[in-house]
Amino acid sequence: KTEDNKTENTNTSNVTAFADVKSADYFADAVKWAVERNITQGTSASTFSPNDTCTRAQILTFLWRAVGSPKAEIENPFTDISANDYFYDAAIWAYGKDMVTGDKFEGNTPCTRASTVEYLWKNAGSPSLGKFGEFEDVDEDADYADAVDWAVAAEVTSGVSETEFAPENTCTRGQIVTFLCRALED
Repeated sequence: KTEDNKTENTNTSNVTAFADVKSADYFADAVKWAVERNITQGTSASTFSPNDTCTRAQILTFLWRAVGSPKAEIENPFTDISANDYFYDAAIWAYGKDMVTGDKFEGNTPCTRASTVEYLWKNAGSPSLGKFGEFEDVDEDADYADAVDWAVAAEVTSGVSETEFAPENTCTRGQIVTFLCRALED
């Protein structure tokens, strides 16, 4: 189930065109938002696969598309991707925005809550807003601590409880489009 599947859901006005997305699902409006804006599509003509783990390649491609698919003006720094990969331009753009570093992109890496809020925070310009949450599992010196504070302040996401953010939990496709929608919706 990869994003390079080009099957389009042709009935984007009704989110229930996906058999696995019901109108009562917390992610239903976000799925509709993402599909209507060509940020993502279903994994088939009738499924979105909202409970599938989202990968680094997927979230950064979704984010890249959401901001207009800008062309990066730098050379490919990664040894593990090629121009044939559906996420190629998104990966290079993300590198240019300091969302990913190093010489390996590792696109199949499951996306965590920490990396998700960090990508969205960097896309927002890395604002420093102060402390908005007291999470026992987010060290104030963690690379993603400011991103967590931003995500809580911007109402992109909150903790999984009042005291836990769960930074290492992997994100699903349903969660990712919800976070994107909350962070980027006009």
